[in-house]
Amino acid sequence: MRCGGCGEAGALLCSGCADAFRRVDPTSACPVCGRWVAKASLCGACTDSLPPFERGWYGYYFEGPLRQAVLSFKFEGRKDVGRRLVRLLDGTLQGMREEFDLLVPMPVTEKRLRERGFNQCYVIAEELSLMTGKPVSAAALRKVKETKDQYTLSRDDRRKNVRGVFAVHDKDQLRGRRVLLVDDLLTTGHTAGEASRTLLSAGARSVLMFALARTP
Repeated sequence: MRCGGCGEAGALLCSGCADAFRRVDPTSACPVCGRWVAKASLCGACTDSLPPFERGWYGYYFEGPLRQAVLSFKFEGRKDVGRRLVRLLDGTLQGMREEFDLLVPMPVTEKRLRERGFNQCYVIAEELSLMTGKPVSAAALRKVKETKDQYTLSRDDRRKNVRGVFAVHDKDQLRGRRVLLVDDLLTTGHTAGEASRTLLSAGARSVLMFALARTP
């Protein structure tokens, strides 16, 4: 067994890496998008233009050994690392249980699913389901166009990259439900915004957001 953060043998996530993980503190983060602010209030971007999702929960800042742990989970098939990262957040997620009815993981295209062998957002959603007792709908939202990873793009290109890429598979699963949209990484929020608009247009009552990591 090797650490998902530093690669050293001996632990799934060694104590040195785990101690270096910086969690998003809700008392100094925008309650909608998770950007750092001096106190828990809307950031400038959300004040100017609120995204379609109502609020969010964010686990860690995407930096240092946490960044490497997320990338090893996503690109190296380290589902064990991803599950452990979610479990470490258990004590900070208690308040979210009663605020949604259904977990919807951010989808990947069929091509990407064949390449990776799994959808990392579904793995996160499974763990959240075990923690909250709420069901997962892996088929509610589909990704119908291939895109580049958002964190590799400029701000302007991110918006263009996700335009029109999602579709709803079964509106009956969503109608009147409070949805928690589950992602591995939030950058500018353009992907989450596009997915949320698609879910709301299909009849979801509301959309909340969970991301395992958030760019600083």
